[in-house]
Amino acid sequence: MGQSLAETSERLDSVSIAVLVPCFNEEAAIGLVVKDFKNALPGAEIYVFDNNSTDGTSEVAAAAGAIVRREGQQGKGNVVRRMFADVEADVYVLVDGDNTYQASAARGMVEALVSESLDMVTGCRVTDTKDAYRRGHRLGNKALTGLVTTIFGKRTTDILSGYRVLSRRFVKSFPALSRGFEIETELTVHALELRMPIADHSTEYLDRLPGSASKLNTFRDGAKIMMVILNLVKEERPLQFFLTLSGVLAATALVLGVPIFVEFLATGLVPRFPTAILAASLVILAALSFFAGLILEMVTLGRREMKRLAYLSFSAVGQSKHGKSRR
Repeated sequence: MGQSLAETSERLDSVSIAVLVPCFNEEAAIGLVVKDFKNALPGAEIYVFDNNSTDGTSEVAAAAGAIVRREGQQGKGNVVRRMFADVEADVYVLVDGDNTYQASAARGMVEALVSESLDMVTGCRVTDTKDAYRRGHRLGNKALTGLVTTIFGKRTTDILSGYRVLSRRFVKSFPALSRGFEIETELTVHALELRMPIADHSTEYLDRLPGSASKLNTFRDGAKIMMVILNLVKEERPLQFFLTLSGVLAATALVLGVPIFVEFLATGLVPRFPTAILAASLVILAALSFFAGLILEMVTLGRREMKRLAYLSFSAVGQSKHGKSRR
């Protein structure tokens, strides 16, 4: 059940909040981002992780009052992995440094996380401005979100949002593997797979400031995200993945083999011997794929249990190890 406003404020005062801002060449926007989040969350520490920027991103962020650190491995996924490893807090606000996300929504998102003991609150983008959220990105996001939620569960509406509030137990149990913009998909699937308590929070998506350019390539990064989704299905739903593969192989074998078998029954001859060998090979591969799916499903269950135990080793936000609220 939800808490009263006074109880929520008390718990909010008792938790430490870190705002994590991955940055690459955001000199034009980062100063305003730091300022806005300082106003929205006065008690939070703002961390800007510079990912090999060639402009004055670090200097502007430091001048605005952020704690500036650097990550040499290029890619947003690499930066997020470093952030999650190095920064200690009870609540984490992950946001892009391009000033396209509404800082004023952060407090409401944090309050929702704390009051409901959630593990992730996603800032779902809402905008009527075409330039802020390009049509290609919007359609791609809908398609990818639909695919992920169909496979892993329909509990969120914006899997590619770069604006999230996360609990400590989410962050410290998250096995970040992605290197680039695929990290958002990985965050969502991690929450869905462990059936964590999550929620969406609508937030306005803003226009970029002059001099700030998107680093996201619609087709290149969209293809990478699709490959990550397929890999996650293979890793997290191996039985489903390999049964599908087995079915395709078996169906192909039938299409190729049935005419040969019928001809053999009628004439006693196998005139298309190479095709017969191919059909038989496909049947063997289909059987191997089926049994591989069964075996890997058992392995995945064990991995999922280990991840769940790692997640449960941390207390819920605002609580001690024994479940009592911090004072």
